Amino acid sequence: MSSYTVQPLSPIFLTFNPQSHSPLQTHQQSTKLLQKNCLQTLGSTSPPKPINQSLSQASWLESLRFCSRSNLYQEAVSTYIEMILSGVSPDNSAFPAVLKAVTGLQDLSFGKQVHAHVIKYGYESSSVTIANTLVNFYGKCGELDDVYKVFDRITERDLVSWNSLISAFCRSEEWDCALEAFRLMWSENLEPSSFTLVSLALACSKLHKHEGLRLGKQVHAYSFRKCHSTTFTNNSLMTMYANLGRLNDAKILFDLFEDRNLVSWNTIISSFSQNDRFMEALVFLRLMVLEGVKPDGFTLASVLPACSNLEMFVTGKEIHAYALRNGNLIENSYVGSALVDMYCNCGHVESGRQVFDGILERNIGLWNAMIAGYAQNEHDEKAVMLFLEMEPVAGLFPNATTMASVVPACVRCEAFSNKESIHGFVIKRGLERNRYVQNALVDMYSRMGNMEISKTIFKNMDFRDIVSWNTMITGYVISGSFDDALQLLHEMQYADEGNNKHNDNKQVRLKANSITLMTVLPGCASLAALAKGKEIHAYSMRNSLASEVTVGSALVDMYAKCGCLNLSRRVFDRMPIRNIITWNVIIMAYGMHGNGKKALELFKDMVNSGEVKPTDVTFIAILAACSHSGMVEEGLHLFHKMKDDHSIDPGPDHYACVVDLLGRAGKVEQAYELINVMPSGFDKVGAWSSLLGSCRIHQNIKIGETVAQNLLQLQPNVASHYVLLSNMYSSVGLWDKAMNVRRKMKEMGLKKEPGCSWIEYGDETHKFLAGDLSHPQSEKLHDYLETLSEKMKKEGYVPDTSCVLHNVDEEEKETLLCGHSEKLAIAFGILNTPPGTTIRVAKNLRVCNDCHAATKFISKMVDREIILRDVRRFHHFRNGTCSCGDYW
Repeated sequence: MSSYTVQPLSPIFLTFNPQSHSPLQTHQQSTKLLQKNCLQTLGSTSPPKPINQSLSQASWLESLRFCSRSNLYQEAVSTYIEMILSGVSPDNSAFPAVLKAVTGLQDLSFGKQVHAHVIKYGYESSSVTIANTLVNFYGKCGELDDVYKVFDRITERDLVSWNSLISAFCRSEEWDCALEAFRLMWSENLEPSSFTLVSLALACSKLHKHEGLRLGKQVHAYSFRKCHSTTFTNNSLMTMYANLGRLNDAKILFDLFEDRNLVSWNTIISSFSQNDRFMEALVFLRLMVLEGVKPDGFTLASVLPACSNLEMFVTGKEIHAYALRNGNLIENSYVGSALVDMYCNCGHVESGRQVFDGILERNIGLWNAMIAGYAQNEHDEKAVMLFLEMEPVAGLFPNATTMASVVPACVRCEAFSNKESIHGFVIKRGLERNRYVQNALVDMYSRMGNMEISKTIFKNMDFRDIVSWNTMITGYVISGSFDDALQLLHEMQYADEGNNKHNDNKQVRLKANSITLMTVLPGCASLAALAKGKEIHAYSMRNSLASEVTVGSALVDMYAKCGCLNLSRRVFDRMPIRNIITWNVIIMAYGMHGNGKKALELFKDMVNSGEVKPTDVTFIAILAACSHSGMVEEGLHLFHKMKDDHSIDPGPDHYACVVDLLGRAGKVEQAYELINVMPSGFDKVGAWSSLLGSCRIHQNIKIGETVAQNLLQLQPNVASHYVLLSNMYSSVGLWDKAMNVRRKMKEMGLKKEPGCSWIEYGDETHKFLAGDLSHPQSEKLHDYLETLSEKMKKEGYVPDTSCVLHNVDEEEKETLLCGHSEKLAIAFGILNTPPGTTIRVAKNLRVCNDCHAATKFISKMVDREIILRDVRRFHHFRNGTCSCGDYW
């Protein structure tokens, strides 16, 4: 045993000094209290058994040690109590045995009473073994104050003393303290053992990556130099490298040592799975089985997420079958949770519920997995009902993970009407400061349209991770506040690092990830913010995110909606992996730009390649493309072959697309007949709305009035339906009927959405309303348009005053036409950009006939390409013509 003068510990330990009272019991504690505590520990309410007075001290001690060695902890405690009550005094071999038992039972109160006996019988300072056992006991009970005090009183500390102290710090996640304790141990010329190195590797794995790797490599080098390459040391080093992002180093270490055990295999498999290298996790599971190592519950719980993420449902079922053949595994709640998660992630929610119901001992993790499975698959009512059963049925209180899963279900669940009450429940449970719950609440209020509360929760968060920022950005996109979404992206990249601390208080600079980009790119698309979109594209390329299918699909969509179909197609062609969303986006892109033939070619390429199978969304995209291009026969053929060729039943949206296809082509009666034969129970709002728009275009008042009557019965409080009806009347000069409709809107408190157009210039998006005078350049823009209108008339332009839906004279109508929002935006582009620059304008409503005709003249007179996106499609104006061929 090493002996030396005790040195004072580093000031880093001073935080563990006692607060208000000493945790050590005095030696006056009576054995009656020990007996009472023993009865409580054993869960007994009956009187104690008669004490055997005939046993010798050696027999008592042997019985005590046997129970402790056999992990019969309650029996060991009972034996100790009986021994004390029989008058036999414990010696220095009895205390380590009973303390091991108390540590296993995690009974802090009884352990302190045993500590009092240690003091009473004079072993507090005379036995380093007992002191070490006490350090271990207090450490495993999380009592660091007591750990420090016991350790400080050890006069001759050995290696076990220091290992127990370091282990206690690691158990309490005081990583810096653990490393400081090791430095002090080293200064006392004590050589670390394999147990020391295991704790040090754990501590290093929890540090900041750079510092953790620096110190961790030193631990590894020391282990190698001193031949401490035991299996459990190598296992801890593998875990360290994996946690610090050096998974390849962990794999190399795994390959190099031969004495691999079950823990070794579980370590490497779980490391692959936790670092999203799912295929390698499955490969190593196969190698493990081939080497004759039998997987346990930890193995299965580690590898099942790989099946979920790779959508390898069949493999997941095979693992489930293995668990069933090994009955003890299927009862493992961690395996059960992983199976529930796997089935739900693969869309087999009912199978997940069968697993859940089949496990009798359900812990909180299993309940959380099932609730999350329901919520992720939008079985929201079931998620809420299961959540409500947790406490009364299982006696389990929801934790932060529960709430983070059930809050999104509550906001979507129609049956759960008082959605704010879930926030009150969160506060009642004291979970309102949990970051994951806060993220869920930000999302909830965003989806409820209450962005002010979302912003308040977001701003008051102690720690914001990347999910927090992504959730807030998504909220702005959902609410249509695209400018705010892009501004928040900018703030995220340049925010004060103090706002982005994690729980370990390490400051981090957050970087946009693939979720951020796929969230914010639709904002660029909606604002036609091409420059910002290109900037995000460049960022994705610099950070190796552009090749991810989610980001690539969002880029294809962004470029298409910003009017750059060629760039959209270029991104699509360069994507290494394309999923059905990618194909749907590019087909929809060609449709929006009026190139139905190309959209149809892409659809056929997709089907013939077998790369993906078309979905119901695919058919909405291709039918809309046919509609915009007047491809009536092709569209009808696709519609009638959906079921036979692709096993997809036409839904309400498909019928609405075909109604639009027929209506645009002037086949209003045929479209009307199609609606009347739609299956009962289908939502016909989309179809009636499309047909009413066609009736306005083709001035079919008779059918239009019937359509409006049906539409307003279904949705009497939607302003756009009344506007369509009023515009239909106005287009044929039925001013009285038009005014009656407008009057009814006013009485009902309904307001028409004002026409709004916007254009990107520099770092800003400039917005214009019809007749807008609020823009700084308004006077200049109106003057320019009036002058331009006169020049256009000399070239043959005739203002289409039928587009003015007010009963005023012709001259005033022409003046009103000059103030249409898209003309103001186009004028702004002409006056503020260099000659020859393409002008890109977006509008929230359908472009009117006059603006369409005028823009053709403008494109020729100013020699500019003008790309105008309205609510339905794109118009590319060049040299006096439009890409739509005047069919829109």
